[in-house]
Amino acid sequence: MKISVIGTGYVGLVTGTCLAETGNEVLCIDIDAKKVKQMQDGKVPIYEPHLDVLFERNIEANRLKFSTSLAEGLEHGEIIFLALPTPEGGDGSADLSFVLGVAKEIGNQLNEYKVIVDKSTVPVGTSDKVKATIANETDVEFDVVSNPEFLREGFAVDDFLKPERIVIGSSSERATNLMKKLYKPFVRSGNPILIMDERSAELTKYAANSFLAAKITFMNEIANFCEKVGADVDMVRIGMGTDSRIGKRFLFPGIGYGGSCFPKDVKALHKSGQEHHHDFEILSSVIKVNSKQKTILIPKILSKYNNEIEGKTFAIWGLAFKPETDDIREAPALYMIDELLKHGAKVNVFDPEAMPNVKRKYGDQLQYADNMYDTVTGVDALIICTEWSIFRTPNFTKLKANMNAPMIFDGRNLYDISDVENEGFNYVSIGRKSI
Repeated sequence: MKISVIGTGYVGLVTGTCLAETGNEVLCIDIDAKKVKQMQDGKVPIYEPHLDVLFERNIEANRLKFSTSLAEGLEHGEIIFLALPTPEGGDGSADLSFVLGVAKEIGNQLNEYKVIVDKSTVPVGTSDKVKATIANETDVEFDVVSNPEFLREGFAVDDFLKPERIVIGSSSERATNLMKKLYKPFVRSGNPILIMDERSAELTKYAANSFLAAKITFMNEIANFCEKVGADVDMVRIGMGTDSRIGKRFLFPGIGYGGSCFPKDVKALHKSGQEHHHDFEILSSVIKVNSKQKTILIPKILSKYNNEIEGKTFAIWGLAFKPETDDIREAPALYMIDELLKHGAKVNVFDPEAMPNVKRKYGDQLQYADNMYDTVTGVDALIICTEWSIFRTPNFTKLKANMNAPMIFDGRNLYDISDVENEGFNYVSIGRKSI
């Protein structure tokens, strides 16, 4: 099949590359000419595990191409994916200007039947708006389908190639059959393709992300309560996770969630509720608690140093919002950095992939290290913000030798408390009892 993907961010580039991997001819469109040239030269503009291998293979096989021309994309594809940004607006709602702007251009240029697929995460009713926008510009027949993505950054390629489920929101049998044909190679093991109406498909994505965000937030609340009553959140987590109704995933406490999805999607669903006179009280709490959780270590740090950290130096391990990505959007580490700088502290940082993005944001306000051990040279304490695998089993002897003082504030509960304290460190984590 011939597929066009409009937008080459995380979702668009993974979608286009993985669709090419099953033999489709894919043309990806982006308005950023520099980025398009980079991709045409075989360079992946984002970090996502395994993406580079598929990317190079499909370019060489002539199945994956790139262009800045929307007209070329419309001419090429029988199915047109819209993988465009829907950033958070000033009031928390999703900004649909990119989606509707491209929809209008499609309407102006459409000359034969196409299936237009909303791949972006969009509020309920967006497919109707896209349909109306295109229809205002053309009399040519077309269909609009909602096909939300469920890709985890760091696992996006595997999630696309081996999906737990595929959700297709469509009221057109013709469009539905084309989408089923496209996705058939991805569900050979029997995972379902769920067909529903467009509005239900749109809400499914928001509901799923908001539920997971609520689960994370609830566990963070439990961790904070554990500290007050002398309980151990690790024991509580295990006790809860063995209940099959709850499950083990998303029960690890820490310094809050970030990224491009959970913060934005929770706020967008909350705002959508307000627009329809429905008060999502639980989402109000999720937003409030997660905002506070991102800097939950700051009071502990200030307490350790008698509320005076001006002139002290802290190392931060982990800058991306989660491991296996270079994405720093809404990353808790950034909130920690801002608070430390505000109190006059000096900050050394290291992350395996996200350093360039952080350097663009902070410039010379921070000291950037080449490796995890250089980060801690001469620091008063280490702060862990992202649970990259390389941080899980450090050489504690080397770590202690490099630091001014053996002090660790762990926002991801990476280490066994007794192990770290036996190494001679003072160790502060989230919701756990010291030995």
